[in-house]
Amino acid sequence: MRVAVAKGRSVKRGRVGALVALGLALALGAQGARTVGVNTVSEGYVDANGVFIYYKAVGTGPILLVLHGGPGASHDYFLPYLLPLMRTRRLVFIDERGSGRSQKLQDPSGYTIENMVEDVEAVRKSLNLGRVALLGHSYGGALAQAYALKYQQNLTRLILASTWSSTKKFNQVFVKMKEKMAPELRARIDAAEKQGLFGHGKPYEKNRYTTDYEIAAWGEGYFPYLYQNRPDPNYDPVAAGAMAWDLYRQMWGSDGEFVITGNLKSVEYTDRLATLTVPTLLLVGDHDEIDPELSRDMQAKIEGSQLVVLPKAGHMTFVDQPDLFVKAVEEFLAR
Repeated sequence: MRVAVAKGRSVKRGRVGALVALGLALALGAQGARTVGVNTVSEGYVDANGVFIYYKAVGTGPILLVLHGGPGASHDYFLPYLLPLMRTRRLVFIDERGSGRSQKLQDPSGYTIENMVEDVEAVRKSLNLGRVALLGHSYGGALAQAYALKYQQNLTRLILASTWSSTKKFNQVFVKMKEKMAPELRARIDAAEKQGLFGHGKPYEKNRYTTDYEIAAWGEGYFPYLYQNRPDPNYDPVAAGAMAWDLYRQMWGSDGEFVITGNLKSVEYTDRLATLTVPTLLLVGDHDEIDPELSRDMQAKIEGSQLVVLPKAGHMTFVDQPDLFVKAVEEFLAR
C-alpha cells in the first residue's frame, strides 16, 4: 500500500554526512533552529537503538508526534497539509528506520513494527518530549497502535488515520477491491503478479516493480481510493516507486499491492484495543482504500473513542478535505 507521492518529490533523499542528535534543541528551539514568524523549525537525528532516526519539528505548543505510512515513505507527504496545526502544536515528524532521511539497515530483517515502536520511544525520550499526542496515518496508524499498546502511559491523545488493526481483514478488503476492477485491468494485474513482480528489466530495475505494474496498481487500481474531492494533478504512480524497496518487501511482501504477505501479518491488534484508555480519534475517508468498516471495528473496541468519516475523501484525507481534517484534529486535541 503506497501513500501518494507527487511527481518530482522523491521519498528517497541524499544522506547527510554528519549524523547529529540535537536533543533539547527541539524543545528549546536552540542550535540549528531557524525562526519563521513566531515559530521555529528544527531538525536532526536521534540515535535510536543504533539506528539514526531523522526528525523535523515545526510550530509551538504541546507536542503532536506524527508517523508516516508506506511502509517506506517519509514524512514529506504530510506537508504542507498539516501545517495549520502548528499554530497551536509543536509538530514533530519522523522518518521511520530505513525511510526518507533515516538510516538504512544492511539486514532487512531489522525492519519490523516492533523495532519501530522502540525507535519512536527513543525519539520521545532523547528529545525530552514528555507525554505526547500521537498521530499515525496508514501504516503509521498501525505503528501508532503498536506503540500505544506498549507505551500508552506516554500518550495524552491517540489519532489513528486511515489505518487498520487486522491484516486478515485488510487482505479481505483487497480481495473486494480487485473484484470491483474492470476485467481488463484485473487481468493485467493478475498476469503480472503470477509472473513475479521482481527480477525484470535492467540490473537497476530488478529489485522493484516494473513501470507497467506501478501504473496498473497505483495509477489505475488504487487511484479511485486515494483521492475523491481533490485528485492531485501532480500524482505520478511511477514517482511512487521512489521508495525503500528492501523495507517494503520485508514488511508488505513481494506478492503485489493487493495482499500483505510480509511481516506486517503480525498486525492483529483488534482484540487488544480494548486495553487502551487514552482518548482516541479515528479518521477515515468515505472512499478510503482502507475500508471505513475497519475503523468502525476499531472504534467498537476502544471505549470512548470518536470516529470521523470524512466525505468525498480517499486515503489521502488531508489532501481531499484539508480543512475538515485539521478541524477534527484541532477540536479533539483541544478537549
